[in-house]
Amino acid sequence: MRNYRLEGREPVPVDDLMEWARWFEAADRRVDRTEIVPGIYVSTIFLGTDHNWSDVGPPLLFETMCFNDYDEVAIGRDTFGRYATWEEAKAGHASAVAELKELLSGKVGAGSTTGGESAGD
Repeated sequence: MRNYRLEGREPVPVDDLMEWARWFEAADRRVDRTEIVPGIYVSTIFLGTDHNWSDVGPPLLFETMCFNDYDEVAIGRDTFGRYATWEEAKAGHASAVAELKELLSGKVGAGSTTGGESAGD
């Protein structure tokens, strides 16, 4: 498994584990966070390690997930995707937000949707 840090929005490989750990501890790794309704939000972050478990394709360094404080609201899944670049992660985040808004439109008070709280824009 290879470790990476961000320089701006670009992932850069880091060979020294302690150097990476110091960066990881202090870094703002958030790409985006959007609250769909109170208690349900989508978060996209830079993982810092390659989550591509095969030898095929680029390193997968970003992840979009849904967090749900309501046991009674079935989302169906929590991980929406992993991505190689910041731009792919932003697009995946927007897609997950749209999908969840559609899914939740009949389940909870989706009229209280708030916009994204973007980092690094």
